[in-house]
Amino acid sequence: MRGALEAYGDRERTVWVADSFQGLPKPDAQRYPRDEGDPLWRFRELAVPVEEVQRNFERFGLLDDRVRFLVGWFKDTLPDAPVERLSLIRLDGDMYESTSVALESLYPKLSPGGFVIVDDYGVPGARAATDDFRADHGIEEPLEQIDWVGAFWRKSN
Repeated sequence: MRGALEAYGDRERTVWVADSFQGLPKPDAQRYPRDEGDPLWRFRELAVPVEEVQRNFERFGLLDDRVRFLVGWFKDTLPDAPVERLSLIRLDGDMYESTSVALESLYPKLSPGGFVIVDDYGVPGARAATDDFRADHGIEEPLEQIDWVGAFWRKSN
């Protein structure tokens, strides 16, 4: 996203990068029963240190004060994130809890006409959280498949 903003000469928007940078959280099956038994938290290869991500932005000349990092579990960072308004939400939470917390925290800040992209809609936990959120909030905008795993919708005006 930061590269697209640069290409279009946008000097105003901020790109927020929220991640634990530790992989995925251990399932909290009491609060989120759909995550029970989910093994993804065991995969250490899903952890990418924040410094490595920052180096990748820097390598392309895209690391500046318009890229802000929220480091930690979504449940700890997103509910009180200092984000006022969003035009795009791109989620890659894999699990029910992560996807649910992200949608509950960020969707109210999405401007009309903005987009939600769920990279891992084909993953059972993320799909269930997305479907539940849309049903609970009466979201009827069409959910469009991107590929075998991703999906998006555009928030109506």
